[in-house]
Amino acid sequence: MIPRTEVLIIGAGPTGLVLALWLTRQNVKVRIIDRQEAKPSTSRALVIHARPLELYRQLGLADDVVANGHKIEATNIWAEGVHRAHVPIGDVGKGLTPYPFIHVYPQDRHERLLEDRLNAMGVTVQRNWELVDFEENDEYILAQLKHRTEQPNSTKEKTEFCEARYIVGCDGAHSAVRHVCNIAFEGATYPQLFYVSDIEGSGPTMNGEAHVSLNGSEFMLSLAYDKDRKARLAGAVDEEHITKDPSELTLDDILPTTIKNMGLQIDKVNWFTTYRVHHRLAASFRKGRAFLAGDAAHIHSPVGGQGMNTGIGDAINLAWKIAAVVHGKADPSLLDSYNPERRAFASTLVNTTDRGFTNLVAKGYVANFIRTWVIPTVLPVLTWFNRVRHRLFQGVSQIMLNYRDSALSAGTAGYVQGGDRIPWAPVGDVDNFESLKEITWQVHVYGNSKQEMEDWCRDKHVPLHVFPWDGKYQAVGFGRDAAYLIRPDTYVAVAEPSGLPERFEQYLEENRIRLV
Repeated sequence: MIPRTEVLIIGAGPTGLVLALWLTRQNVKVRIIDRQEAKPSTSRALVIHARPLELYRQLGLADDVVANGHKIEATNIWAEGVHRAHVPIGDVGKGLTPYPFIHVYPQDRHERLLEDRLNAMGVTVQRNWELVDFEENDEYILAQLKHRTEQPNSTKEKTEFCEARYIVGCDGAHSAVRHVCNIAFEGATYPQLFYVSDIEGSGPTMNGEAHVSLNGSEFMLSLAYDKDRKARLAGAVDEEHITKDPSELTLDDILPTTIKNMGLQIDKVNWFTTYRVHHRLAASFRKGRAFLAGDAAHIHSPVGGQGMNTGIGDAINLAWKIAAVVHGKADPSLLDSYNPERRAFASTLVNTTDRGFTNLVAKGYVANFIRTWVIPTVLPVLTWFNRVRHRLFQGVSQIMLNYRDSALSAGTAGYVQGGDRIPWAPVGDVDNFESLKEITWQVHVYGNSKQEMEDWCRDKHVPLHVFPWDGKYQAVGFGRDAAYLIRPDTYVAVAEPSGLPERFEQYLEENRIRLV
């Protein structure tokens, strides 16, 4: 008998684990495999942004992440070995989100938390398993898997087949799923050599803050893990200055002058590696019953710490749609929305981070002058203004991400449009995000609800949350007495200024979604 599951997930990094968690919570049977024998103790991703943290409330993960991570209170800019600027950031996004800060939570800890939570839900990652091939039939895919067992003097392998309604490649830049689907992965490789290292040390820069050092076409970022001892160093070097083979490099060979000028005393190197960075985007995030998510679909420069966070967004976007189809609550055509919604954002992200990194390491007198003098002088001044600070935070934190152009988005009420992340607007003890902890369709009304809407929600078994009108709601863009139909991933599906349910009913019929 061939094993059968609803969703076969290839890859157990943050993207795959989040997908498995969100599907399992929605009562979808999953099987998740990974080529690695054990969970990694090292990782490149470091920062988890506000938008994923907001979504993590749906599984009660956000509090653990915040409690066990480190908040960056300020960033410092160094240029040509001189400290040029100190920029307080703290709660830079205050008023925009329950998580208005830059939060460091290393990927290895992150994965352990996700996997422990998945285990508690009765699902175990199957390690030393990899995808060999799969073929698609009318109702399912048939995957060929290989299991590897290390023995004292040999490696034993066995092959197994697995049926699944859908397969999702969360298996990184060299995705086997993408390869089998023959989906193009176009882009290029940055010429710079990147490095990353976890250290313990002392000195004035080991102060719990972030430090960015810019020297010509080289840069180094130091992000603290704690208040005074541990940090992640990452950056890029110009190989013209390197005399060794990259595989033989140690941290001592990387930017020694920069480290000295910053007063950084490195007492212990827990991890160091060099690597190449690509900027690539899959031609499609879907082919039939196969989907791509995370690095399997898009990779880009580490500027802004967007990669892991974007993969988490991919997983949650896809999970509620697969769950609706599996449970017969939606036509399979709902899955057509995954590719345009997520690929549009990933395309913008790849281009944005590429431009940012290119400018960061550009060569020449003008570029060097901008790095050395303009940025350290102008940036601190700009951050005095709330509007500028909020704009910068909205972009980095992904709370500005929207699906306004999606076929699943409709209407405008106030300044809030279908496809928007619903604005956060706590009033006294009432937090309008509290109900978003449930993975479900729901309706929000800010002001007074119409009887017709109350009847419709009761008939459809859709939770209705009515928030007595307050000036705060107007300030964030809500329309008074308007009704907002909210998707299970907490984005607005329909914004209806009349507060009546007819547009909601039309939306569900057009998109073949059934709530009961």
